Amino acid sequence: MAGTRSSVRSGSNTCCSWARLSNREACKIIGINERTGREWRNGRFDPKRFRAPARSEQAPDSSPSRYLREAERIHIADRLREKATVRAIASELGRSPSTISREIRRNRTLSTGKKWFYRPYAAQARAEGRRPRPKPSKIGQSPELREYIQERLGRRWSPEQIAHQLRRDFPDRPEMHVVHETIYQALYVQGRGELRRELARVLRTGRIARKPHRLATSRQPRYIHPMIMISDRPAEVADRAVPGHWEGDLIIGREGRSAIGTLVERSTRYLMLVHLPDDHGAISVRDALVETVKGLPPQLKRSLTWDQGAEMGRHHEFAMASDMPVYFCNPASPWQRGSNENTNGLLRQYGP
Repeated sequence: MAGTRSSVRSGSNTCCSWARLSNREACKIIGINERTGREWRNGRFDPKRFRAPARSEQAPDSSPSRYLREAERIHIADRLREKATVRAIASELGRSPSTISREIRRNRTLSTGKKWFYRPYAAQARAEGRRPRPKPSKIGQSPELREYIQERLGRRWSPEQIAHQLRRDFPDRPEMHVVHETIYQALYVQGRGELRRELARVLRTGRIARKPHRLATSRQPRYIHPMIMISDRPAEVADRAVPGHWEGDLIIGREGRSAIGTLVERSTRYLMLVHLPDDHGAISVRDALVETVKGLPPQLKRSLTWDQGAEMGRHHEFAMASDMPVYFCNPASPWQRGSNENTNGLLRQYGP
């Protein structure tokens, strides 16, 4: 049909067409009435008239699918013509309303003016045309975008900073918008080559390849005294509205010979550094933390959140000496103390 790409097989299914034919020309080739052709094209079936057999009469596939099927797109077209709401269509198909809304917006056919139509076979063709993988990367296709990212990586910007700045500098150019994961992929994935590999060394981690994470379930308990987990932490900590809740960790130097403790207040992001000149064992860390927080008023000593590092083996003694409870993150979950992780990344970048 005109402008569609639905496939027509002889004796079954809909109409042909990689070729762009008018409705009249396509109907003449197939040997059907023009009105019937329009109904096939628009996904409208009148049970009293001759209609496209086979595909619409087959039993629907009941298995779940990530993508909308052609039968679902036909249903959407029929219900839109009946003035059904997006939520009603979504409920009938067992899909999210946002899925149906996005499908209509992306795959509708625009006519002159502001009028649009939803044609299921044309929508199916558009969706199939977008699906093939792998797709060319934005960074690989755009020299301007590539130079922009490389120049700022050279200035030691993080991929997340670059992604946000792109939207500020090019608000009306979506082809210049990427997320930070796209930048990481261009640096780390072998064989892509969108960005110079040596730029990976200027990332805050300094890694040229992604570090695999071991399973959290493979860890053994580290402490004799039981830990209080982050799930038992007061709810007021999460919204950062009340000051006095801290996140902590160690920054370990080269070959483990030196360390600095960092304490970041969650509400204000205020940073205190813990001096560890000799070693960073459990006893030294306990004493240094007690010395660091002893000058804080009681209202600023509400809690401390730490990871499950061996340096906190004396956590119960610190909690008693400072009257400051210690909560522990889950294994391999650094995002649970994200303020501290981000601060440590900045300290490592500017003070290696």
